[in-house]
Amino acid sequence: MHKISLFLASAAASAALISGPLAFAQEPKAKPTKSEAPSKGKDLYSQSYFDFMLKQRTAQGQPDSPELRNAVRDELNTRELLVREAKKQGLEKNPAVKTEMDLTSQTVLVRAFMADYIKAHPVSDDQLRKEYDTIKSQIGDKEYKVRHILVDKEDEAKEIIAALQKGEKFEKLAERSKDTGSKINGGDLDWNAPANFVKPFSEVMVSLQKGKFTTTPVQTQFGWHVIQLDDVREAKVPGFDEVKPQLAQRAQGQIVEQYLRELRSRNGY
Repeated sequence: MHKISLFLASAAASAALISGPLAFAQEPKAKPTKSEAPSKGKDLYSQSYFDFMLKQRTAQGQPDSPELRNAVRDELNTRELLVREAKKQGLEKNPAVKTEMDLTSQTVLVRAFMADYIKAHPVSDDQLRKEYDTIKSQIGDKEYKVRHILVDKEDEAKEIIAALQKGEKFEKLAERSKDTGSKINGGDLDWNAPANFVKPFSEVMVSLQKGKFTTTPVQTQFGWHVIQLDDVREAKVPGFDEVKPQLAQRAQGQIVEQYLRELRSRNGY
């Protein structure tokens, strides 16, 4: 999983529009089936409600059993009884309740629309393969185990370099780093591909010999760095099939983002 996280950027947030059980609304309608639950009285719900909720529960991993069907039946009947009581009190006319109901209805429609849009704009294996090759080339064929000490001023970095040249330990000097995430580990940034760092940092990192540190401070937008290269190894890039699901999710998110940009532009937003 660590390698996959290095290989991919975070999945696009827009993909959440099509997540969740409501996506079942876009599946082909199956022929209704009769409930196998034993009757305790007249059911208050429609068969379509029963079929939909049963489909949700089985999709979540619950086995289709008489017990599950009984539970669904009881829940739907209880829901209907509660809805009737709420309507007796006129709660559906309450402005806040009505607004929430309208927004919930919007959510269902948005998910249904986006599910249809994604289905109509599939991502081919060729596209995914091309994206895979692009990312793979960016990663390169080597990974670097590197440490750094980050400070605000160039003079501070020079002082640290001078201390290193006198034999002081990098791990001890790393306590002066303002990178709180790595300073507790002696400045260790673990194994990374050059593409994971900003260019000024990565260019110097790949030029270092194993076990050596920079003799001049390296400036980035984050401040001034002293860098030490601990080791180098061949990159272990995950195979295409291993990351294909994440690539597909990423591509779908990009398709959705592009459509939303165009939609807003057409409507003046």
